[in-house]
Amino acid sequence: MLEKTKTNIEGVVIFKPQVFHDHRGFFIETFSNKKYFSAGLTETFVQDNFSHSSRNTIRGLHYQKTKPQGKLVRVAQGIVFDVAVDIRVGSPTFGNYFSTILDDKAFNQLYMPPGIAHGFCVLSEFAVFEYKCTEYYYPEDEAGVLFNDPDIAIDWPVDDARLSEKDLSYPKLSDIAKKNLPDYHLLIKHQLK
Repeated sequence: MLEKTKTNIEGVVIFKPQVFHDHRGFFIETFSNKKYFSAGLTETFVQDNFSHSSRNTIRGLHYQKTKPQGKLVRVAQGIVFDVAVDIRVGSPTFGNYFSTILDDKAFNQLYMPPGIAHGFCVLSEFAVFEYKCTEYYYPEDEAGVLFNDPDIAIDWPVDDARLSEKDLSYPKLSDIAKKNLPDYHLLIKHQLK
């Protein structure tokens, strides 16, 4: 059984897969096209990514300008504070964010449709983070929003964050030309029903 919960941002949903526990440990089906399709996720995933990060690392807020990626993210080990920011021009929730805890206990997953900027912060000693993408990664198309943009006002749960130079150099959302942001109306087809 696969539970689905909508969030405050259209198209961004939490999936709660079934976890089978016994005296040996546990088993979880991390993805089944048939089950997710039945839950309304009809996207085709073309790339899987894996990262290992240490405590207080923030990665994000990332997006691709002309080839936006939908992402189904999860934590295989550890705990992260995960964030989805609506940067789709014309969206009723443009500039809003949704955050949740993803960990290796509940194994919840977060789906973000194309046009959402994504980031996360590691709360455990380290975290193994995995995600499926609906579009390939194109380095020349990569972009980002400043993680501590005061207009978005994400309440990151760390004071001594560790970020890459690239992530620290991203502009505020209000300083990004609209032509360099995804268009909500062009991406509406990617939203879950």
